[in-house]
Amino acid sequence: MEDRNRRRGRYFALDELRGLVFISMVLYHGMWDLVYMFGHEIAWYEGTAGYVWQQSICWCFILLSGFCWAFGRNKYRHAGLVFGAGFLVTLVTCLFLPEDRVVFGVLTFLGTAAFLTTLLQPLLSRCRPAPGLIASIVLFVFTRNVNVGFLGFEEWRLLKLPEGLYDNFVTAFLGFPPGDFYSTDYFSLIPWLFLFLSGYFLYRCVMCSQKEEPLHFLKRGRAPALRWIGQRSLLLYLLHQPALYVLLHLWAWYFDK
Repeated sequence: MEDRNRRRGRYFALDELRGLVFISMVLYHGMWDLVYMFGHEIAWYEGTAGYVWQQSICWCFILLSGFCWAFGRNKYRHAGLVFGAGFLVTLVTCLFLPEDRVVFGVLTFLGTAAFLTTLLQPLLSRCRPAPGLIASIVLFVFTRNVNVGFLGFEEWRLLKLPEGLYDNFVTAFLGFPPGDFYSTDYFSLIPWLFLFLSGYFLYRCVMCSQKEEPLHFLKRGRAPALRWIGQRSLLLYLLHQPALYVLLHLWAWYFDK
């Protein structure tokens, strides 16, 4: 099986990296459930350390997804599958956990980003990789704070945006949520599309190398368990939160007896 996958060009190291980030995400979500659903106070998690942890997960996932976009065979089908999974998460949380609902979550974003990248590929392919990468990074940095009403990055707020932009559900999807918008997992097109495109252009920069096969070192896997997780990350993503919820309830029941 491994030899056949290698002949098909499977990059095992990328699967393993995705698996590693997935495990980090599961641990983070487990902590989130403990703090916000079960009422445990964990100071470091609610502070800067927890925020950096959360950002490292989403940055890696989105950047890696953009980098791996080129590997897909049926790109529109993949985009639709991921978007549909995101819609399922939204539907289930709105029906059964409205206080912890997910609207425009990471799967919805990744499906949309993959669709737009596929749609715009004829235009994007005309952009030189290095300038495209630089432009994507700059745009991500400058638009990182649009969700909270500013251009800028984190504590650096360059320009306050007009309040009229933050109007409704559609503007929330784009990156301009109104005051009454709420979601426990929110990834709008702006700024995150620019991070996805950073991964897309990073891949193209690497492939512009003069080497015959610049990504050959990524074909050798070293952690089969991580690879297994990474290759099934979408299904496992849909299952991990219900599994955590059940396990934590069993844990609470056992220790509260």
